[in-house]
Amino acid sequence: MQHTGRLRVAVGAGSLDAVPDASTQSITIDAAPKAIMSVIADFEHYPIWAASVKQARVLERGPDGRAQQVEFDLDAGFVSDVYRLRYAWQDDARVDWELVSGEMMRSQQGSYALQRRADGATEVTYSLAVDLTMPMIGKLKRKAERMVMDTALRELKKRVESL
Repeated sequence: MQHTGRLRVAVGAGSLDAVPDASTQSITIDAAPKAIMSVIADFEHYPIWAASVKQARVLERGPDGRAQQVEFDLDAGFVSDVYRLRYAWQDDARVDWELVSGEMMRSQQGSYALQRRADGATEVTYSLAVDLTMPMIGKLKRKAERMVMDTALRELKKRVESL
């Protein structure tokens, strides 16, 4: 499923303004939301299964032990960056994030939303809006976002289902 439209991201006590032109994709993973969210929250192991993440460092944790701020070294071929994201967790149902700082990105807002299905699998929906410091045509930007999301979802599925 692919969709572009507006995304509203709840972060902490407030919420971010609507993000124009967010891209959204979904995948079904044969696992419970808790197992999936546990892989999503395990940033230190991203370099093992997320090909473009070379390093992930948790800089700050919340009272529940989950990361609130993470710094990434990314090499996705077409873009390399060192950036920080701030996370807000809603149990094992949803995680939202926003860019704190980056070299190549002006902004990034995203989320994973997990919905348990009747058959026991979980529908994972990934929404992402990125604004790079270099100009990029809208269609090309959407294509790059979809490629990043497609890869991330396939890698997440493979990792979760292999554990």
